[in-house]
Amino acid sequence: MTDQDAGLDLAEVERVVYTALAEDLGDPPRDVTSEATIGSEQSGTAELVARAAGVVAGLPVAAEVFAVTSGGRATFDQRVAEGARVTRGDVLAVVTGPIRALLTAERTALNLICRMSGVATHTRRWADELAGTKATVLDTRKTTPGLRAMEKYAVRVGGGTNKRMGLYDVAMIKDNHKLAAGSVTAAYRLVRERFPDVAVQVEVTTLAEAEEAVEAGADFLLCDNMGPALLRSVVEQVGDRAELEATGNLTLEVAREYAATGVDYLSVGGLTHSSPILDIALDLRA
Repeated sequence: MTDQDAGLDLAEVERVVYTALAEDLGDPPRDVTSEATIGSEQSGTAELVARAAGVVAGLPVAAEVFAVTSGGRATFDQRVAEGARVTRGDVLAVVTGPIRALLTAERTALNLICRMSGVATHTRRWADELAGTKATVLDTRKTTPGLRAMEKYAVRVGGGTNKRMGLYDVAMIKDNHKLAAGSVTAAYRLVRERFPDVAVQVEVTTLAEAEEAVEAGADFLLCDNMGPALLRSVVEQVGDRAELEATGNLTLEVAREYAATGVDYLSVGGLTHSSPILDIALDLRA
């Protein structure tokens, strides 16, 4: 992989690719149609082609699929950069190698790149909508099981930011934690005592909770389901002491209105749980 793949977890790429291929090929691994109709020594060239306009993410992942099915014999000539905006008919990459290997890789490679490019395309719409404001779009943990690293990479490619990768790297105190601990302050102190080196974020629903969380020591607040007027009040009261994220039922239609309140981030679970795929095809040259 090359320097333009920065941010991809190579170990995760390998895990995802081998898992996805195993799902498709069975045990023992085989592609019964290709093995029956294509000679083992037949070579050819295929193109990855955009069938719709969007933003591309995942070409290095697709390249890994072809490398695995061909035993390293396929060449993958990437024609556009990660994050590039493409239109229908654009050739994204040209792959040459054993035809059996190319067709065996086809669906797995497309499943991954179509999904990742769909996430990047959706994220880019949000990033474009927020351009010129101080706000950045964030993703969430609402990801496809097993594909979190790929989907969060696609968010970054599309111009968004990852909030946290999982339960292990950032503490996020939500309503149930506050209820169990007794209060915002108690929950914050308990987390800070147990994990002093972990960043702590606190979900708040009122101005009073925002004040309490900041007084307790929180420097990142999730302002859950607050309207623009309430968000402005929170920004005025604690915005110089904490980073603020608007979250809950946000849409592109109201993105700039929420950004105008002065919050630092807009959190959008739909980037990963509701993005449609970008239609991409593999066309074998005659």
